[in-house]
Amino acid sequence: MIKVNGSPTSAPAALSLGLRLILHPDLRIFILVPLLINLALFFVLTAWLMHEFGLLMDWLLDFLPGWLSFLGGILWLIAAFFLIFVYGYSFSIIANLIAAPFNGLLAEKIETKLTGIAPPPEPLSTMIPRTLLRELLKLWYFLSRGLLVMLGLLLLSFIPLLQLLTPIIAALWGAWCMTIQYTDYPADNHKTPFKELRHQLMTQSLGSYSLGGLIMLGAMIPVLNIFVMPIAVAGATVFWLRDIHGRALNPEALLTHNR
Repeated sequence: MIKVNGSPTSAPAALSLGLRLILHPDLRIFILVPLLINLALFFVLTAWLMHEFGLLMDWLLDFLPGWLSFLGGILWLIAAFFLIFVYGYSFSIIANLIAAPFNGLLAEKIETKLTGIAPPPEPLSTMIPRTLLRELLKLWYFLSRGLLVMLGLLLLSFIPLLQLLTPIIAALWGAWCMTIQYTDYPADNHKTPFKELRHQLMTQSLGSYSLGGLIMLGAMIPVLNIFVMPIAVAGATVFWLRDIHGRALNPEALLTHNR
């Protein structure tokens, strides 16, 4: 039986600790490469978003009859929210797929700094293809389960009152995906089966959803989303070590970069 518990405040604490950790000089190389990837994706996806938003609004406004023109402002807000959601979600998926090997190494180094014990060693020749395959496994999970969630939300949207639950359920699903995405890096370093990871996260459901919600929020904000990935990897590693496995962390690891 899954024990559902945890604290929603554990996620902000983990991300705050993660932010301090990524400032360590020994971790800069693992942050610089994903950061450059994020910068490139930021410019490409932002240009795409602005182009698609303009086309979508032109189509919607042309579609509306004149007597419904007052709905233009409402449609603008709905379309903007939808595209920002797609933008943040797409940004995270693409960036994480490309940067997966670097994120795995970053999670490994952070765990070593915090606990003094490194995960089981693995040569790059086997680690890189394994992490890429793991990313594809996660992507399949997100797409297959996400399709079922979308169908369920579509049905709910036709039911009075229950339709009000659709944005809440959508937000919870997005938060769950984000938590899985980033806690999987330290879990995969220990070769934790993907199904077991999901079970572990449900034992700390409040913290898990809180962590994913904060990451998802950051991924939706332009410019901030450039820096979300390394902070999320570090914060999720802290969460996985401290809240999921109850391991003691060494705060001195945060102070060595000032010496």
